[in-house]
Amino acid sequence: MAVNQPNKTKRISIQVSLSGFSFLTPEGGDGLWHEPGELFSNPAILSEYESAAVSLFTPKFTLVPLQFFDPASARESLSGVVALDPAENVKYCTMEDRGAVLIWSDSCLGTLPRAISASLRLKDGAAPEIYPEARWMLDSLASITEYNKLCASYVDGHLYLAVSQGKTLLLCNSFVAQDFTTAEYFIFMVMKKLQLNPEMTSIYFRTPLDEGQESSLYRYFKSVEKQ
Repeated sequence: MAVNQPNKTKRISIQVSLSGFSFLTPEGGDGLWHEPGELFSNPAILSEYESAAVSLFTPKFTLVPLQFFDPASARESLSGVVALDPAENVKYCTMEDRGAVLIWSDSCLGTLPRAISASLRLKDGAAPEIYPEARWMLDSLASITEYNKLCASYVDGHLYLAVSQGKTLLLCNSFVAQDFTTAEYFIFMVMKKLQLNPEMTSIYFRTPLDEGQESSLYRYFKSVEKQ
């Protein structure tokens, strides 16, 4: 397999949650969901890369306009929208193209994020940065050429959804959805509120969909794409 040849595999994208992980490389990767215990025995994870994009599924995040952001108040800003334990670690990064700062907690997976960062081997010796799924979803919106841009992920009973029209971000949020039917309810609720027509819109999913989930979405959307 190509993933066993470090010199031919330059970049890896990994999504990690409590229930498992998914990965893609330029040579492929199966794009499926794997058990957490397979993470550090998988040949793809143990190969060497020039760069890595690691996504952490945490519903604890918020966007703050850049002009209103104060690093000293990052925890206070996040605790205003989600419940935080005193020991939770809060991080933030600036998204210049969005004119905002993304704030999040990376404590929901315990020590797993640090273990991933330490295990991935990059050629320059640096540890890969780990960002929340919301960061990568916002980046994905920029690669969608349609005017109405809809990017989603669903894992561990949470729907992650980012929506924009052109360069204008309309929504970036997470919703508790114990099953995929509930996730679809939130998707259509958001589209109705934003006055978007599913029949004229493609939905881009960053997490694996099974056949039933994909078929269900195809009943409503113009197309269902994998990001």
